[in-house]
Amino acid sequence: MIVVQPSLAKRCLAEFAGTFILIFLGLGVVHTSVLTGAQSGLWQVAVVWGAAVTLAIYVVGGVSGAHINPAISAALAAWGRFPWREVVPYVLAQTAGAFAAAALLFVLFNPYLKEREREKGVERGGPGSEITAMCYGEFFPSPGPLSNSEGPYSLDEHQRINAFVPESSAFLGEVVGTMLLAMVVVAVTDPRNSERPAAGMAPAFIGLTVAALVSIFGPLTQACFNPARDVGPRLFAMLAGWGTAALPRGTGVVTVYVLAPILGAIIGAGLYDRLLKAPDDEPRTTPDA
Repeated sequence: MIVVQPSLAKRCLAEFAGTFILIFLGLGVVHTSVLTGAQSGLWQVAVVWGAAVTLAIYVVGGVSGAHINPAISAALAAWGRFPWREVVPYVLAQTAGAFAAAALLFVLFNPYLKEREREKGVERGGPGSEITAMCYGEFFPSPGPLSNSEGPYSLDEHQRINAFVPESSAFLGEVVGTMLLAMVVVAVTDPRNSERPAAGMAPAFIGLTVAALVSIFGPLTQACFNPARDVGPRLFAMLAGWGTAALPRGTGVVTVYVLAPILGAIIGAGLYDRLLKAPDDEPRTTPDA
């Protein structure tokens, strides 16, 4: 049977839709956690992110492969699993999907955002407005404790907390987290891996991996692992009134949330591809054997 691959335009539309689903659900739970206290802990937020990844893959995986992440697209291309000429169209579609999801969430939650800013005594776009901008772009460390604390925003407290996670630590965290994610992605989708999940279950295991990583790295970097997840919503936040307040660490934002995930994904996919997977000529064993 001849399998006809969907056109690049259709696959990019699928990447847009898949990333939209991922970001709408993932950032949606960030909004409700930060602004309404709907979640009682980080694990609840992490589980929704994991479910978002799983559902997005199930929806569009059969069309585009469900990269839904520029770092994964780059890693697959770097190791010969995806054509380089299609990386830029995929990345643009992914980033546009993330931007659209952020815009819709802003329409739904803007009154809550304004109320939180009023309660904390900050002006959108001014010092301290990271406490609401964090619903879109990411910051290291997470400003969540400042947003959910009692009383008005404190610049001194913010500076004290920022000292806990320097740029070098944030960069390392994003590299390691995305490395582990990419390693799992290529492992559970490798047809030569005798221990891969049963047919149709790989998206669930990828989602569980994301949930576990968010649980660990969330307080440090807000757990990006996906440049589109950061760039699209952060760009929207800058246009929606936060301006340069959405870029408090300057070029550190690009280093931590764009370069680090791409580097980590390439390393993780390469480690599996070159060191861990079964060679093509190696006999495969099964649990029955």
